[in-house]
Amino acid sequence: MKGSITRTANTLRRKIHERLEQSASDASSRALHWFLVALTVTSLVATVCESVPALHSRYGVAFAAVETCALVVFSIEYVLRIWTAAEHSPGDKSSAWRARWRYVVSAWGIIDLIAVLPMLLALFSAPELRVLLIFRVLRFLKLGRYSPGMRSLVSVLYTERRALFGCLVIMMGATFFAATLMYVAERTVQPEKLGTIPDAMWWAIVTLGTIGYGDVVPMTLVGKVIATATIFTGLIMVALPVGIIATAFADEIHRRDFIITWGMVARVPLFAELTAANIADIMQLLRARRVGPGEVITRRGEPAHAMYFISSGEIEIRLRHKRIQLGSGHFFGEVAALRNARRSATATALTRANLFVLDAQDLRVLMDREPVVADHIRRVVKTRIGRDIVSTRGDILSEELEEGVEANSVG
Repeated sequence: MKGSITRTANTLRRKIHERLEQSASDASSRALHWFLVALTVTSLVATVCESVPALHSRYGVAFAAVETCALVVFSIEYVLRIWTAAEHSPGDKSSAWRARWRYVVSAWGIIDLIAVLPMLLALFSAPELRVLLIFRVLRFLKLGRYSPGMRSLVSVLYTERRALFGCLVIMMGATFFAATLMYVAERTVQPEKLGTIPDAMWWAIVTLGTIGYGDVVPMTLVGKVIATATIFTGLIMVALPVGIIATAFADEIHRRDFIITWGMVARVPLFAELTAANIADIMQLLRARRVGPGEVITRRGEPAHAMYFISSGEIEIRLRHKRIQLGSGHFFGEVAALRNARRSATATALTRANLFVLDAQDLRVLMDREPVVADHIRRVVKTRIGRDIVSTRGDILSEELEEGVEANSVG
């Protein structure tokens, strides 16, 4: 009895972990994901609007209801994340507790705690501490958990931390240098504004930051020359970290897409034995396509112009006698594209899906350019003639080959 309860609890914990960490691709996981995103955004809007006296007096009850809902949901989420953190070390109680502690002290664990802590402190502490409620805006950081783009940006900032710290050091040096020069040039003319180096540092900071409030301006010719040089230096100082972050972010996105695309292409039996250089050539020929639920990708009987790789989503292949569902990582239609055949099945998107498309013409150009690739592909196609309907990997084989042979013989 006890073992059965333990197994049930472990199964439940694993399922909850998969949905919280978005490792499950079913509808319930996506619904939970978007519900948490919507609740986070709604609570942030309510926090901002609550600071407006007119809105607070009119919609105070609604704001309180939103906050109560957010507090309950985020508290449950935090507790569940602590409990399911043990899934990182299943089967070992001591490791499970260490995994839970690692989550509590991790950046994401602290962010999840911050999402509920201000409200809890305000509820169970002195009225003077209700000012802590303003820190509910830190829930904005939770959106980083649900956004791959934001996670990539955080990863970029961490990766480039040394370069960014170097930019900060250079900016500080430029500030001290510009402030010292301006102090020497203007201290006797504007002793109340530039009479000390600390006073001149305010002018240097706003000038290097390209803000230029105009509350402190040079009066002497030397001071104006120094200000001009400082302004141009500031443009460079601002552009430097922006360029570092933008370049690293673009590289991160490209690297992530490259890994996903490489994995899908390398898993295709048609390309499995090719070299890394050959696969890289194929990847350059891929183009992305997004389809919505119910959209027909290919129709039975129409000419085949391309093969398809499924990046995300689910696709249904309708053959003469059966239907097959394909998911992320599967592919279909490559043999018909190679043999100039007509489609033997209709492919329809069951959910919103992202596809990579490889045109048959591009594939033939690659085969003409790379004899090794051409020989390998011809060998694979030849060995597939005579197989039954669909392989376990999800590509349509024999029917397309048979129809291709018939079309060629008729032509």
